[in-house]
Amino acid sequence: MKVGARFGKAANGESLSGCEFSVWAPLLEQVAVEIVGADGKGEPQYLPMMQDKAGYWHAIAPNLPAGTRYRYQLNGQEAWPDPASSYQPEGVHGPSEVVDHSQFEWQNDDWQGVSLTDYIIYELHIGTFTPEGTFEAVIARLPDLVALGITAIEIMPVAQFPGARNWGYDGVFTFAAQNSYGGPTGLKQLVDACHSHGLAVVLDVVYNHFGPEGNYTGKFGSYTTERYQTPWGSAINFDDAYSDGVRNYFIENALSWLRDYHIDALRLDAVHAIYDFGAKHFLQELAEAVDDLFKEPDSVKGPDSRGRTQHSYPPYLIAESDLNDPRLVRSIQQGGYQLDAQWSDDFHHALHARLTDETIGYYSDFASLDTLAAAIKNRFTYDGKYSPFRRRQHGNSAIDVPSHRFVVCNQNHDQVGNRMMGDRFSTLISFDSLKLAAGATLLSPYIPLLFMGEEYGETAPFLYFVDHSDPQLIEGVRTGRKEEFRAFHSEGTPPDPAGLEAFKTSTLNWLSPNSEATTAGSDQVGDQAGDRAGDRTSQIILQKFYQKLIQVRRQCQIMIPSTPAEIMTEHTNDVLYYRRTLDSGNLLCIMNFGEQTAKVELPLGTQTWHLQISSAAAQWSVEPAKNEQIENSAELPQTISAQTTSSLPFAARSIALYRAEPA
Repeated sequence: MKVGARFGKAANGESLSGCEFSVWAPLLEQVAVEIVGADGKGEPQYLPMMQDKAGYWHAIAPNLPAGTRYRYQLNGQEAWPDPASSYQPEGVHGPSEVVDHSQFEWQNDDWQGVSLTDYIIYELHIGTFTPEGTFEAVIARLPDLVALGITAIEIMPVAQFPGARNWGYDGVFTFAAQNSYGGPTGLKQLVDACHSHGLAVVLDVVYNHFGPEGNYTGKFGSYTTERYQTPWGSAINFDDAYSDGVRNYFIENALSWLRDYHIDALRLDAVHAIYDFGAKHFLQELAEAVDDLFKEPDSVKGPDSRGRTQHSYPPYLIAESDLNDPRLVRSIQQGGYQLDAQWSDDFHHALHARLTDETIGYYSDFASLDTLAAAIKNRFTYDGKYSPFRRRQHGNSAIDVPSHRFVVCNQNHDQVGNRMMGDRFSTLISFDSLKLAAGATLLSPYIPLLFMGEEYGETAPFLYFVDHSDPQLIEGVRTGRKEEFRAFHSEGTPPDPAGLEAFKTSTLNWLSPNSEATTAGSDQVGDQAGDRAGDRTSQIILQKFYQKLIQVRRQCQIMIPSTPAEIMTEHTNDVLYYRRTLDSGNLLCIMNFGEQTAKVELPLGTQTWHLQISSAAAQWSVEPAKNEQIENSAELPQTISAQTTSSLPFAARSIALYRAEPA
């Protein structure tokens, strides 16, 4: 059942002669559309609505133009914005605005999509990606991402949130694209431009809670439940009384992003906080609904938009979860929810702990190198093993699930932004370690995700910021952040999340020409940096290294095995290497996490191996570059075999990849 205001076809599928309004409010006795005009001023007009048996109220307004603003008057008293509003031009407390999605002229209706196995994801936050902080401003940067080798951007949540500064996880109008970013038209223009550049678009959506300001859903129905609590407040009502309308609301939201905005994939935020203990989990129902929408070519266009006339690759659903539960991506026949991919946080935690030596909080579970070896080989480190941090067994085995069903990273908005000072890797580890982290991620057997600015060693922090209008709420956010960091044994005072400075200093510098580290992300910048990042020379080299890694990833067809790839890992002291057997050839990846050169005996077999990339090569070194002595060579031999090589010296904090032709 479609909700909100729409043109074209009614909620029941019949053709419309005007604009239909539909809202779920099962317990109300009277609902009317309060039409307040295109500018929200003037004497309002009221259009009575009729309720159906399922608790939905409907009304049709003939000849109503797009751009008209409205609210719903409940029980003849106050009027409130539409929970399924497509646009909130005046913010979360203002009226809703009617949007005719069919009016947008798409330039790329023949967009074919990108195969999930080809995804190289670039996560970005609209507000801090550019100084302008808008959808439109992102478009000018798309050629840079294409040149880097990115195939998909992942946009942090854009559902309408209070004010103009927010990570996006405080959204309260799930269907409405943020007004300060450019609204529905701005988002469509960005998606259209991405498709023109061959980039898929992943949108981060939040189906586990509503934000604390401007959430009026409780005026209409039981959208939340007190049966469960999330870290961010009451849980969404997916299995309590009156949950059918809530489930429909979020499913229709997902379909709207895919149909009306041509989004290619949805990243489902923190699905471990989606509580549903019914016979059919909400995530399974969502996956089935998405499959149904895109089964037939004609249905791709959708009833309310021009839509894509073809769609070679269906939209994907990617779950963020810390449960290490393969049910998320297993088929329904296997008892799973049939999502397309899920995050594997274990990879990040193990890599981060090894490169920083941090053992506080959940990093205490990842102090040894074998935890990274397990994450590479088994999808999860904790696949049913005992977790000392959790003090219980955690996870389940996913070894049978193809590797392209998992997303890994060495940085993301959570892992950077939830540090007290928003520290990026570039302010924590050496330049050589940055290259090692990049190689470990981009040469992994999983879908890699980069966090904006990572590719050149951005030093600006990514801090937590909000723009609430309620002083008490702001103070509550400040207190909550302090308590969170105190629990993580962090010393000092976190930046004020409500201050404009936290937002401004989080904006990317984009290869700043300054010769020293930029902005105050960490007091450690310059103290431990050595040759790492912050100066333009090292940033340029790092960016080119990322570009080369992506080229190697494609050339070696790391994600295109026709049969499940065999992964064998070995580690001794500070060295980890793994060998993968693919139909396209065998790969041997060697990583030295130590501070000294290490000699390594390699399992070469009878094959001849060819060097694909080495982070220790002269061309990727800062010092030779400064002396203008860049050479396209490496300390490692270009070709090795068991007959010619018994062991190889691998430089400290380095990574190398060799490839052998299929046997």
